[in-house]
Amino acid sequence: MQTTRLGRTGLEVSRLCLGCMSYGVPERGNHPWTLGEAESRPFLKRALDLGINFFDTANVYSDGTSEEIVGRALLDYAPRHEVVIATKVQGRMHPGPNGAGLSRKAIMTEIDASLKRLGTDHVDLYQIHRWDDRTPIEETMEALHDVVKAGKARYLGASSMFAWQFAQALHVAERHGWTRFSTMQNYVNLLYREEEREMLPLCRAEGIGVMPWSPLARGRLTRDWDAASARSETDEFGRSLYAKTADADRKVVDALGAVATRLGLPRAQVALAWLLGKSGITTPIVGATKLAQLDDAVAALNVRLAPEDIAALEAPYVPHAVVGFS
Repeated sequence: MQTTRLGRTGLEVSRLCLGCMSYGVPERGNHPWTLGEAESRPFLKRALDLGINFFDTANVYSDGTSEEIVGRALLDYAPRHEVVIATKVQGRMHPGPNGAGLSRKAIMTEIDASLKRLGTDHVDLYQIHRWDDRTPIEETMEALHDVVKAGKARYLGASSMFAWQFAQALHVAERHGWTRFSTMQNYVNLLYREEEREMLPLCRAEGIGVMPWSPLARGRLTRDWDAASARSETDEFGRSLYAKTADADRKVVDALGAVATRLGLPRAQVALAWLLGKSGITTPIVGATKLAQLDDAVAALNVRLAPEDIAALEAPYVPHAVVGFS
C-alpha cells in the first residue's frame, strides 16, 4: 500500500481511505442498503489486510451505528495507534434545538458522543460535514480548536462548500491562532469536476489534503449507464447529483467504458486511476459492499494512464451546476 502525508501535516495515511457510510444498521437512518455489523466486519478486516489505515465515517451515518460498528471492528483488528479514524459533525442527530449544526454546544456534545460510539478517547481527524449558515464561523473554529486542545481530535477537516467559505475559515483560524483545517473532503470524479475551478487550486496553494468522496460517482462509473444497483434504486441524494446532467454524463460513462476495454481493465480501476493522477488529490474515499471492490481500488494505485487516455476520458465533460453542498 502506498502512503502519503495528509496535506502539510506529519500524519501518514494510506493512499486510499475506506468510506464507512455503507456500514450501519439498515433500519436506522435513511440508508436502507447499508450492511449490518456481521456483514460489515469482513470489509474492515480486508481493508486492513490490504494496507489501508485510514477510515472515514460520520455521526449521522445510520444514526450513529456506523461509528459503533467501525469502532468495534477496528479496535478488535488493529492497535489504535496503527489506524487513522475520521468522523464528521454537522448533521441532525436529534430533533429540536441544538440537534444539528456547528454551534459550540453542538460540537462539544457531538464529539463526546462520537468518541463514545467509536470506543476511543480521540479521533485523528474531526471534520465539519457541511457549512452552517446559522453559526458564525468564528464560533465554529474556536470550538473545534478547543476540541483539539482537549486532546479529543488530532487534526481538523472540512467537507463540501464554496471555496470562498473555506478560505474564510482558514483566515479566521490563522487570525486568532486557532487550529486550521488540514483537509478538504469534497466531491470530485469523472462525472463532476467543478472543484477543479476554485477549490482544488485553493487546496494546493494552502497545503490542504484533498479526500474526494464518491470517486466512482456512487457506482455510476463502474457499469453501463442504464444499469442499476440496490443502492441506486433508493439513493435519493445520489439521484439529485445527476438528474440534470444525464445526457452529458452518459457520454463520459461511454468514454470510460471504451478506455477500460482498450486497456483490458475494469472501469473502476480506470476511473480511480484518473482521480489518483490529478494534482493535489491525496486520498480518495472509496466505499465497498463487495470485497472485490476493495481489490479493484487497491489495484488502481498501480495503473498509469497515458495522456491520450486521460484526454479521451475528459473530452466529453461539460460544465455542471454546483451540487453536493447541502
